[in-house]
Amino acid sequence: MIGRNIYLLRKEKGITLSELAERANVAKSYLSNIERSINKNPSVQFVEKIAQVLCVDVKTIIDGEKVESEKIDKEWIDLITQMKKSGIKKEHIQEYKTLIEFIKWKNDQTDETKTCCLEGKHEYTN
Repeated sequence: MIGRNIYLLRKEKGITLSELAERANVAKSYLSNIERSINKNPSVQFVEKIAQVLCVDVKTIIDGEKVESEKIDKEWIDLITQMKKSGIKKEHIQEYKTLIEFIKWKNDQTDETKTCCLEGKHEYTN
């Protein structure tokens, strides 16, 4: 069961067996044996390493149920994928966040001005 959960999570994340083993610093052969349920009782340390790389809670690996915070809307995943394809790096996200907040603020200001004009609170002069 644990092996199957690791396999499914790994596939969901698009990570190869070799990548997961390398990132978690575990033997590829051991990981493969766990996934194929040849070894059915991995250590807590092993499960913690795998969970960290897969960005899931240990509970998710053990019982297969995702913790609520791990459920990510597909639209968000698609957005992140598009950002990566556009060359946006994680390191620059904060800069883009500031820009997006400014644009949102500017749009809110424009919306307020339109609302006020429609209600007759502001008059434009030429």
